[in-house]
Amino acid sequence: MAKIFITGVAGFLGSHLADRFLQQGHQVVGTDNLIGGYMDNVPKEVEFYTYDCNFLNSMKKIMKDVDIVYHCAATAYEGLSVFSPYYVNKNIYQITASILSSAVHNKVKRIVFTSSMARYGENQVPFTEDMEPRPQDPYGIGKFASEMLIKNICQTHGMEYVIAVPHNIIGPRQKYDDPYRNVASIFINRMLQGKQPMIYGDGEQKRCFSFVHDCLQCLEKMAFQDNVVGEVINIGPDEEVITINQLAKTIAELLNFDLNPIYMPGRPQEVKLATCSADKARKMLGYQTNYTLKQGLQEMIDQIKERGAKPFRYHIDLEIINEKTPKTWKDKLF
Repeated sequence: MAKIFITGVAGFLGSHLADRFLQQGHQVVGTDNLIGGYMDNVPKEVEFYTYDCNFLNSMKKIMKDVDIVYHCAATAYEGLSVFSPYYVNKNIYQITASILSSAVHNKVKRIVFTSSMARYGENQVPFTEDMEPRPQDPYGIGKFASEMLIKNICQTHGMEYVIAVPHNIIGPRQKYDDPYRNVASIFINRMLQGKQPMIYGDGEQKRCFSFVHDCLQCLEKMAFQDNVVGEVINIGPDEEVITINQLAKTIAELLNFDLNPIYMPGRPQEVKLATCSADKARKMLGYQTNYTLKQGLQEMIDQIKERGAKPFRYHIDLEIINEKTPKTWKDKLF
C-alpha cells in the first residue's frame, strides 16, 4: 500500500480521489486552503491540513514519507483569469513550484499533475495530446507553464511524472455557490432558486462534460502504471458534444423548469470549440464512458438539493475592472 498526498483534497476532484484511494487501503494525506472546496468533502480518514500550498516549509513537513503526489489544487478560473491574472496564477504556477520542491526534498517517486484542456486554446477540435499547446488565457498559460516546470524539475532530479488533462468535470461535491466557474453547477443553483440561467455570448460554445467517476478510473491508474510515465493524457469523454444552450435545456428538463435564458455579452478569450480526443486514454488506461451527461447532471441536482441552494459568494476580488469585465461579476448579478 502507498502513502498518497493530495493537494486540493477538500475540492471536488481531490476529495473523490481521496475516497477512491482510501477504499483501496492506501494512506492519504492532504492539504487544502478551502478557497474552492468544502470542509465536509474531506473523508474523515484523511490526514488533513489546512495549509496553503505556497507554504513551502509546511509542504516539506507534511509530505514526509509520501510515495505519490496528486497535485489537484489550483484556482481553476479560466474566464476570471483574464481579470485577476495575479491571483489565479499565484495559485497555479507558484504552488506547483512549491509542491515540486517539497516532493524532490522528500524523494517522492511520482507526481501526477492535473492540467487543463485550456492548454490547447484555439487548436483544431478534437484536441489531441500531440498538438502544440496554444493557451488563450492566463489560466491556460499558467497550467502549461506548470507542465513545463514539472518536466524540467522531474527530469533534472529523477522523479517520475504524469500529466493528466481532465476536462469539464462534473458531479457531486462541486462548488456551486461560486459565480466564477462550474457552468453546470451555476445553472442548477440558479434554477433551484427560480432564477433563469445567464449565458455568455450566443451559447453555441461546444464542450464535452466528464462525470467525475469516469475520470477516476484513469487518474487512479496514473499512480502505478509504468507505461504512463512522462506522458500527457486527456481524461474525459468525446462522445457527447453539447452546446451551452443544450446544457441549460437539459438541466431545465431534469428540473421541470420553464427555461428562458438571459444572454450576456461574450467573455474575452473564451474558446468557442473545446473538445478532447479520448483515444490515448482508451489505449493506455482502458478509459470508457459509463455515465451519460443526464445521469451525471441528475446526481449533481440531487446533491445540491440535499445541501440546499445557496446565494452566490463573490469571494475573489477583480484585479482589472473595465469595459470588458463581465457585468455578472462587476455588478454581482448572479
